[in-house]
Amino acid sequence: MNKKAKRTMGHKTAKNRKIFGQWLFFFVGALFLLLIVRFGYIGIMKKAHGVSLNNRIDILYTQKSVIQAKRGTIYDSQNNKIADNTSTYKIYAVLDKKQKTTSGKPLYVTNKTKTAKVLSKYLGLSEKEVTKILSPSSKTYQVEFGNAGAGISIETKRNIENKKLTGINFVESPAREYANGSFASQLIGIAQPTTNAKTGQTKLIGQLGLESIFNKELTGTNGVKKSKEDTSGYQIDGTKKSAKNGDDIYTTLNNKLQTLLEGKMDATASTSKATSLNAVLMNAKTGAIVAATQRPSYNTDDKTMWRNTLIEDAYEPGSTMKVFTMSAAIDSGNFNPNAYYQSGTYSLGGGQITDWNSSGWGSITYREGFERSSNVAMAHLEQTMGAKTWKKYLNRFGFMKKVNVLGMTNEAKGSAPFSGALEQANTAYGQGITVNAMQMLQGFSAVANNGKMLKPYFVKKIVDPNTNKVVQKSTKKVVGTPIKSSTAKSVLKYMQDVIYGDKGTGSVYQIDGYRVAGKTGTAQIGTASGYETGSTAYVYSFVGMAPAKNPKYIMYITLTKPKNTSSSAETFIASVFNPVMKQALDTDKAKHEKSTQGRVKVPSVKGQNVATAQAKISSLGLQYVVIGNGNKVQAQSVSSSLVLNNSRIFLMTGGDTTTVPDMNGWSKKDVVSFAKLANLKIETSGSGYLTSQSIQANTAVNTGQTLTVKFEKK
Repeated sequence: MNKKAKRTMGHKTAKNRKIFGQWLFFFVGALFLLLIVRFGYIGIMKKAHGVSLNNRIDILYTQKSVIQAKRGTIYDSQNNKIADNTSTYKIYAVLDKKQKTTSGKPLYVTNKTKTAKVLSKYLGLSEKEVTKILSPSSKTYQVEFGNAGAGISIETKRNIENKKLTGINFVESPAREYANGSFASQLIGIAQPTTNAKTGQTKLIGQLGLESIFNKELTGTNGVKKSKEDTSGYQIDGTKKSAKNGDDIYTTLNNKLQTLLEGKMDATASTSKATSLNAVLMNAKTGAIVAATQRPSYNTDDKTMWRNTLIEDAYEPGSTMKVFTMSAAIDSGNFNPNAYYQSGTYSLGGGQITDWNSSGWGSITYREGFERSSNVAMAHLEQTMGAKTWKKYLNRFGFMKKVNVLGMTNEAKGSAPFSGALEQANTAYGQGITVNAMQMLQGFSAVANNGKMLKPYFVKKIVDPNTNKVVQKSTKKVVGTPIKSSTAKSVLKYMQDVIYGDKGTGSVYQIDGYRVAGKTGTAQIGTASGYETGSTAYVYSFVGMAPAKNPKYIMYITLTKPKNTSSSAETFIASVFNPVMKQALDTDKAKHEKSTQGRVKVPSVKGQNVATAQAKISSLGLQYVVIGNGNKVQAQSVSSSLVLNNSRIFLMTGGDTTTVPDMNGWSKKDVVSFAKLANLKIETSGSGYLTSQSIQANTAVNTGQTLTVKFEKK
């Protein structure tokens, strides 16, 4: 290449570089200008609309979803679920033939004949009805199946899905499952799915019973999940606020006894054809309701029956009220069981009080009057006490005041006009006064519980499942002492006359293997215009306590207007009381026998000579240790209690000398007990059983002397 050519090429290269530089400068400048304009625009937009671009981006690319809180579970006393969460489904069919997968597979109903045949089997519709729904007259995207296609269980859903029908889909809704059906339904209540019109979300709302009263606690609080995504849909950030599940409720209801009661009540309601039937079994020592139900029970098809009649119904109790009349008369010193009165009729306050046997039984004692359920006897007792005293005891027993059982609302307070001598006397045998079942149970508890009246309860505790913390707890609560313990014992004795006496009205309530204290009742049904008429227009009732000497359970049953007169009201009531009370007592007996197996009750040997006491203790398979050198037992370490076989019983005999026994192999508990009873100081080391002692066996010791012992594990 010549010099001229080289110069020409060099000139062109330089020129090209210059042009490239100019273009580069122009491009960079334009880009810079674009950024300035962009940021300027953003600034203008911020200023014009007051909107943060960063916030706008967050809104565009942040996904928000609700984390549903789990509704709390309701349990019985054995931790079995009474009410739990589940799901129901609504079925619909897609008919639009445009609906296909990306690969072309149909997402609509392709075979109406097959679909109709399958759905008719599970929806309770005929094939013809299903086919008609699947063949609307106008073009439709999808169709539903009305009530027949709603509330479908997960089992039915799975059965339909297994048939591989195209175009059939389901919408899930939260639901509440009551595994045992009518199990204490008036107490537990019901929760139903409710859809919020604004949000479109469906959640369970309590309608009745515990489900309603504790709806807020059971519902819990929903959580929120937020996630940020870039423009390609990849998650780049996220936050989460966990849901707080609803509180769990633990009741006092015994699964076995409640189930038995429900079955017996079903049978009795069916055979008696009674208008209503109520029954409650309560622990007489704690107030805990272990079984309770009513008939009619809650009926989802007849919302008029959605009432808790155990607390909402006020009625005249009849002769079961005589338990309180007797209690008041005895407690106030106005009862002489052996005094006589003329039965049959009693004129008072311009009216007449009549026994159920209007001709009476002649001149009989007041004890026999109670046994025969004489109205006249109770009226005389009320007159003897005086209206002021009787009214005082009615108040003490809690009548005309709400019991306020936790979990029960709309309680009927009850009333008693108490306006004149006749009206006042009527209340003594359960007419002219209205009560509810919980008031009666609360009052009965004083008789069964040595004069101490207990508040009924059936919610044992409410627990936060998120922390396992007990947020509310119910326990035994004494709400009064209306009568003395001695009075309660006397009333129980007279109540046994009703069951076992020759003239008693309650012999049908006897239970094999157990003694029962009880009282029958029959009351007229009051209306605004007087009392109802008719051969069965009564509220029949019974209260039973067992075992009679020291009741563990109280059972109260009412039966209203039975239409079947082929059997007595007492027979119908006994068909519920006897098996349920016996089952409760048998269960307690079995538990006691199991807990006492391998145990011995230590007899009292206080005051007996040492040799006799030693022989008695040894005969029971127990060991004895004599402390002191006296001739008679002055005290003993254990008395009238159950202990394990081969346990050591320390017998204190006094005297002037105490010797140390050979304690080799003794437990630390026995060694410490001996040292304490012998007034010795003790120093111990190790654990297990004694292997050495500082004071040799059979050595006399002085008060305050130190005993050093060593223990080793075997």
